[in-house]
Amino acid sequence: DCWVVLYGKAYDLTKFAKVHPGGAKLITDAAGMDATAIFDPIHPKDIMDKLLKPSLTMGVVDVATIKPEHVAKAPEAHKPAPKKKKAVTEEGEEEIEEFKKPPLNAMLNTFDFESVAREVMEPQAWGYYSSGGDDEITLRDNHMAFQRITMRPRILVNVRDIDMTTQILGVPASLPLYFTATALAKLAHQDGEVAIVKAAKKAGVPYMLPTLSSYTLDEMLAARTPDQQVFSQLYVNPERSRSEEYVKKLEEAGVQALFVTVDAPQLGRREKDMRNKFTQQGSDVQGDDEDEGAVDRSQGATRAISSYIDPGLNWEDVPWLKSITKMKVLLKGVQCAEDAVMAFKAGLEGCVLSNHGGRQLDTCRPGIEVLPEVMEALKEAGATKESFAVFIDGGVRRGGDIFKAVALGAQAVGVGRPVLYSLASYGMNGIVRMVHMLQDELQMVMRLSGTPNIPSITEKHVIITNLADHIVPLPTDFLTQRTYQGLEPAAKL
Repeated sequence: DCWVVLYGKAYDLTKFAKVHPGGAKLITDAAGMDATAIFDPIHPKDIMDKLLKPSLTMGVVDVATIKPEHVAKAPEAHKPAPKKKKAVTEEGEEEIEEFKKPPLNAMLNTFDFESVAREVMEPQAWGYYSSGGDDEITLRDNHMAFQRITMRPRILVNVRDIDMTTQILGVPASLPLYFTATALAKLAHQDGEVAIVKAAKKAGVPYMLPTLSSYTLDEMLAARTPDQQVFSQLYVNPERSRSEEYVKKLEEAGVQALFVTVDAPQLGRREKDMRNKFTQQGSDVQGDDEDEGAVDRSQGATRAISSYIDPGLNWEDVPWLKSITKMKVLLKGVQCAEDAVMAFKAGLEGCVLSNHGGRQLDTCRPGIEVLPEVMEALKEAGATKESFAVFIDGGVRRGGDIFKAVALGAQAVGVGRPVLYSLASYGMNGIVRMVHMLQDELQMVMRLSGTPNIPSITEKHVIITNLADHIVPLPTDFLTQRTYQGLEPAAKL
């Protein structure tokens, strides 16, 4: 058995330890001990209530009986001091200087934040955030797809005043953008999701609260201002009562909409993340057993997700989802027209065209590429933009990307990694700066395209002839190329 104490309660993690996404060793090293100090910097206090079966809560521990030797200590950080190589000196020695973070006002685009985040984040956190599925084809194509759409501007339109404001599911927004749900924001910054909630308010955009957050739901909700409206994302738990309790809590707190993730019945293979976890734990974690093939570590994270995300979730569950809440219910992770139409016919409020940030099925299409076929099919099915909202996420890095998505029918776009990277680099102020940059870019694109407000942006302002054609030659995108960290085979590490 492997029992661990967290926040004064003992939990039986015997089975879960074998499939823990962060590796079994982190849990087994703390067996029979109080692991709160290790657990707290990353996970929220209520995660056990969200994920584990009630029967695995073994009871309350008398805190007075916990002695110093019973407290598990966090492993030493593996992060070396960030450094940059300089030119070779006259003596033939290489000079090294520590990385100096540029001032916030030096950030001119979202790629700037990503390049700083890579330098300042812990390697394991960077690996988790930046990784994509398999060969990371979809991860990269999510952004490149926007460059296969060309602009078709109109001239001599009165664009003295540009109005970017809109409504996202009835919630006012300063531009057609929301912060999408991303897991474990404390890996980026100690203030985690609390900082994102506050930044969303300052930037005037909605935030989709994640199920797998670093702060508790109560802590995230408490960070709102009285007039701030938020959405929430949901992973449906195999223990349905857990999901029902969570949804009820969201509704009572005034959350406006529920985005149910439907593209993760199994976890994708994210090799940067896997490689990082392996090298950080050391190659002798499981010794001879692993050499003999008795332990298949690669399946750990894959199985782990099924302990808190139900792979049996299907269309027959949609009536149940609608029955447990009065919130607007949308599907997050739709990737073809047929499923969007089914969602509409099932009476849902909308969907997000998303491939989970390129972290699940590699070589599937970017949301922006799926958008035209979805809008056409929904129109044929009798849906209107008012009756069924369509969103996209994945690869949005420029104001022009937002413009293109809106032109093709999206009500708004979701951004995830840019929020995390700007948070990791400069905290809450970094996120606000990032949104302001996107606003500046969108304002410029709208003015130069002859579109004074959001309703005036139409499909006639873009050309999508080459969107689905993946062999179109393009000029080299140096910002993407020089911030993207390529995968390395084991022999090169």
